[in-house]
Amino acid sequence: MEIPAGIPQDRLTSADIQTALTFDDVLLVPRHSRVLPSEVDVSTRFTRNTSLRVPLASAAMDTVTEAGMAIAMAQLGGIGIMHKNLDIAEQASEVDRVKRSESGMIVNPITLSPNSTVFQALELMKKYRISGVPITADGRNEGRLVGILTNRDLRFLDDLHRPVSEVMTRDNLITVAVGTTLEQAKEILHQHRVEKLLVVDDDFNLRGLITVKDIQKMIKYPGASKDGLGRLRVGAAVGIAADTIERAEALVAAHVDVLVLDSAHGHSQNVIDMARKLRAAFPSTDLIAGNVATAAGCEALIDAGVDAVKVGIGSGSICTTRVVAGIGVPMVAAVADCARVASRHDVPIIADGGIRYSGDITKALAVGASSVMIGSLFAGTDESPGELILYQGRSFKEYRGMGSIGAMRRGSRDRYFQEEFDLAPLQNEDGAGKLVPEGIEGRVPHKGSVGSMIHQLVGGVRAGMGYCGAPTIADLQRDCQLIRITAAGVRESHVHDVVITKEAPNYRSE
Repeated sequence: MEIPAGIPQDRLTSADIQTALTFDDVLLVPRHSRVLPSEVDVSTRFTRNTSLRVPLASAAMDTVTEAGMAIAMAQLGGIGIMHKNLDIAEQASEVDRVKRSESGMIVNPITLSPNSTVFQALELMKKYRISGVPITADGRNEGRLVGILTNRDLRFLDDLHRPVSEVMTRDNLITVAVGTTLEQAKEILHQHRVEKLLVVDDDFNLRGLITVKDIQKMIKYPGASKDGLGRLRVGAAVGIAADTIERAEALVAAHVDVLVLDSAHGHSQNVIDMARKLRAAFPSTDLIAGNVATAAGCEALIDAGVDAVKVGIGSGSICTTRVVAGIGVPMVAAVADCARVASRHDVPIIADGGIRYSGDITKALAVGASSVMIGSLFAGTDESPGELILYQGRSFKEYRGMGSIGAMRRGSRDRYFQEEFDLAPLQNEDGAGKLVPEGIEGRVPHKGSVGSMIHQLVGGVRAGMGYCGAPTIADLQRDCQLIRITAAGVRESHVHDVVITKEAPNYRSE
């Protein structure tokens, strides 16, 4: 669908108003297939330079993605995008937690000096969920190794103000040289019955850390999304506020893999200008920008130098942009329109919003998306940061749009170009009335672990690709057929003429 650039009012007729379709309006047509769902390859490109084992990303929303969700997403082959409703240091710290959560060899381990207190050590171990800290002479992570502090050293210890030097293990440290392989490390760990190997150079300076936990995670999650150093991949959102470059600098220093320039209207000149600034300032960091809903908007961001474009305006379950502002394009039309432009530049498209079932993901991929970004389906999982709510005997989790009053009070006002409102008056109800929200606050049913959810979503995509005889996402996009269906076809597609007595994990009735 090609959207007209503009029609003078005196010439506007019903014939000029085009039809645009969304997920419920279309179905993929099955065809002869030699491909079983288990044989389908769902790996994809998230950006020009970043690949994923599964085409899923968790949304940059304050009730969807913080470190816990981002870690789980990366372990399962996707990626999490850290929301920006945090101050700069907090957001960078969340990214750092993800990058430190798993590694082949930790090249910049958390360290302490001998003069640090036991209390400081416990706080660090709690923050990063680690069971030990190397101790260097000066506290630097490349300083001379003098000991290690582990949970065993801290058992039954009451005085938390004692210096680490009095309780750490100094003697018989198990060390290995730089260049030790993981297979060699496994043998040494087993031989000495220890959980941590300290990697040192010829001068006994600390160069890294290899842990049993990391090796176990590599075995448990063989398809995890990792960078070149074996660390989990993670993205983080930035906006167009005055502190954007400062925020991006902190995120890049924390080794973020992808910066996501997040706006409700990505075809705004402010967003395009910021994309150019970010590309110039951080040429080696992947950059995604959005959201757009037209080919022109997509091309403008590609011209600004982005590595992927996020598509979708007003399609999210908690978004009210389409009814508040009267703006938007249904998702199938928007993704197809943008993909035609993006494919010419070899830039991936991310379909953001409107995903309710696994079949919607298959349709989004078929019309040109390389991956999808999901909010509501992940908001109800254990890993989301939303508050767990008990209501009428059932468990729910808080879920709100970034255009809701609550989210804008917390910091997402620039996403909706309402940063001119001072934060202080917005803390009370009268001040909040000055904001024009484009989202709501609500709750979604508690769904258990995100791992189970991803298993069902990916399983549905595999099934759909199997029906289409497509062994890869590229094959699906190259050779699929979609048909338009009526409202009666939608009703027929869903469960009908029966009372559900046992719910399926991948289907819910509206």
